[in-house]
Amino acid sequence: MLSLLTLTACTVGPDFRKPEPQKIAEWAQPSKVAESQAVAQTMDERWWEVFHDAKLSALSRRALTDNLDLKLASSRLQQSRAARQVITAERYPNTAATGSYGRKRNSAEGLNDPSGNEGKSAFNLWDAGFSASWELDFWGRVRRETEAADATLEVAENDRRGVLLSVLAETAQDYIQLRGVQSTRAVTEENLDVARHSLKLSQLRLADGVATDLDVAEAAAQVAAIESRLPALEQRQSQLINALSLLMGAPPQALLAELSTDGPVPQTPRQVAIGLPSQLAERRPDIRQAEARLHAATASIGVAKGDFYPRITLSGNLGSQALQLSDFGSWGSRAFGIGPQFSLPLFDGGRLRGMLNLREAQQQEAALAYQQTVLRAWHEIDDQLSAYNASQLRRDSLAEAVRQNQIALRTAQQQYVEGVVDFVNVLTVQGELLATQQQWVESSTGVSLAMVGLYKALGGGWESVYPVSETAQR
Repeated sequence: MLSLLTLTACTVGPDFRKPEPQKIAEWAQPSKVAESQAVAQTMDERWWEVFHDAKLSALSRRALTDNLDLKLASSRLQQSRAARQVITAERYPNTAATGSYGRKRNSAEGLNDPSGNEGKSAFNLWDAGFSASWELDFWGRVRRETEAADATLEVAENDRRGVLLSVLAETAQDYIQLRGVQSTRAVTEENLDVARHSLKLSQLRLADGVATDLDVAEAAAQVAAIESRLPALEQRQSQLINALSLLMGAPPQALLAELSTDGPVPQTPRQVAIGLPSQLAERRPDIRQAEARLHAATASIGVAKGDFYPRITLSGNLGSQALQLSDFGSWGSRAFGIGPQFSLPLFDGGRLRGMLNLREAQQQEAALAYQQTVLRAWHEIDDQLSAYNASQLRRDSLAEAVRQNQIALRTAQQQYVEGVVDFVNVLTVQGELLATQQQWVESSTGVSLAMVGLYKALGGGWESVYPVSETAQR
């Protein structure tokens, strides 16, 4: 018994050791710091709520329950759990109840004729019983299969987490872009009112004989040029509402009544908590997924090595067999069999060796993929931090340009009324004001989008819906 327990405790193949990703002491700091800064504090897992936009928060909650991509990922996760259950069932004995009845007639020239009439008579055969078999996992092959199945399930779990993170980020991005389009349309309509006012002014001055037809034509052209921008903005708004409707699992324009009313672009806070660099591997689903793939590949080497060793199976059966129904179940009709079986591969043309080489190569690939995933994550975060800071600096510069252009437009309009400058100066300044205002709206939208991209790169926003400890608790 001691020898049996010792053999059973043996597990072939390498043991998985969690890789240590390359560490970065602190996040990079830009040469010129913007107003809103990323700080190494505990990140709020519900990061979309830092915008303090009730509509965005409501859409995010709805996406968590209604998004079809997320439901598909959940279905794949259920399939992985079922597949794991199939694989891990090999750890336990397999039992079955059997039973049969047959009306038979054997050959007179055969080895046995239960009828006792040299094959000239048919007979009944009643048979029922129980059978059981259990593979003794001396070398740990089944345990390695279970370990690989657990790691494969973790891959599926992190795939769902990745889909969840992408859905939340895409919801925020589409919503922010929608508010940016609406703000651009509002700016365009304001400039359209100014252009129409300038057109009326030029018409009045033409009637007074102090303006020319050229001034009126230029003012009318300015009005038409600004008006031409509105249809494209309406189309873009419709596309974004459709995109959000799809994310919610709803038909086209289902959110039109809810989102068509203009709203401001969600603004970023003064400080953005992004956590510590050491927490990255614990948060990003793709890093956790790459680690799980490496774990599964390492365990698969043990499965391949276990195939080189004998498979020993204990099997047995107990039942009753009789020619007459009246004898069925009696003490004399009892039948049983018990004993071990083993199989040892002798020659397979190199199949087992090839499978082992394949698993080892796959494990090497998984290790390299893990390193690449971590390195790519560092680069993505560094790029997003730079983009967040640069977009703020651009927005602030454009805000000053808008302020100066507004002063210039008022001055040009006053000078035109006084007859100091031509009307072309008014049109030029008004065009520059409209361009800088639209650029300012786009840059303000870009700041919020950069923060969403930063949180996505950091891997935040799935723990409350799908906690880290779920696999361990299971």
